[in-house]
Amino acid sequence: MKSKTGVVLPEIILKNIIVIRGQKVMLDADLANLYGVSTKRLNEQVRRNPGRFPSDFMFRLTKEEYAVLRSQIATLEKGRGRHRKYLPFAFTEQGVAMLSSVLNSERAILVNVEIMRTFVRLKEILATHKDLARKLEQLEKKYDEQFAVVFEAIRELMTPPELPPKRRIGFGVEEKRARYSPGRRK
Repeated sequence: MKSKTGVVLPEIILKNIIVIRGQKVMLDADLANLYGVSTKRLNEQVRRNPGRFPSDFMFRLTKEEYAVLRSQIATLEKGRGRHRKYLPFAFTEQGVAMLSSVLNSERAILVNVEIMRTFVRLKEILATHKDLARKLEQLEKKYDEQFAVVFEAIRELMTPPELPPKRRIGFGVEEKRARYSPGRRK
C-alpha cells in the first residue's frame, strides 16, 4: 500500500508506532521493512555510526519488554533461523530521523519523510484531545450542577470503548487431555 508520494501509507506507519517506556517508538525490524532493507543491514549501519544514536534516540529492548511485545503480536515462527538472535532496537522519533542519514538511499529518504509526517499528525491528534479535555473542564467549572449530566455524557463519548476479550480458538491443554486421553475409547 502506497501513499501519494508512492512510498508507504501513513496507516501502515501508524500501525508500527508503539509505546515503550512511555515513548512512541518504532522497532528496527518494522523500520527495515519500510525502508526495504534487512534488519541486519539497518542495525549494521546504526553500529557503524554510534555517535548519531545516543540513548534518547534509540535503545535496546529488555528481555521482559520483548517477551510482552511478542505475546501481543505473536509473530514468532518455529524453526532454525526463523527467530531473532538479538533483542530488537526501538527508535524514537529523533532516531528515526537520524536513520535516513545513515541509510543513504532514495527510498529511505522518501519513507523517512512519510514517517516524520505521521509522527507530527499523531502529536496533533493527541494535542487536540488534551485541549478538548481542558476546555470541557473549564466549562464544567463555569456552569452549575444542572449541566453535570451533559458533561458526564461528553466525557463518556471521549473515552474509547472497552473491547470484550477475544475468545481463544482451539483447545486448551487441559481440555485436550481430557478429551483425547490415550486409554479412553468411545
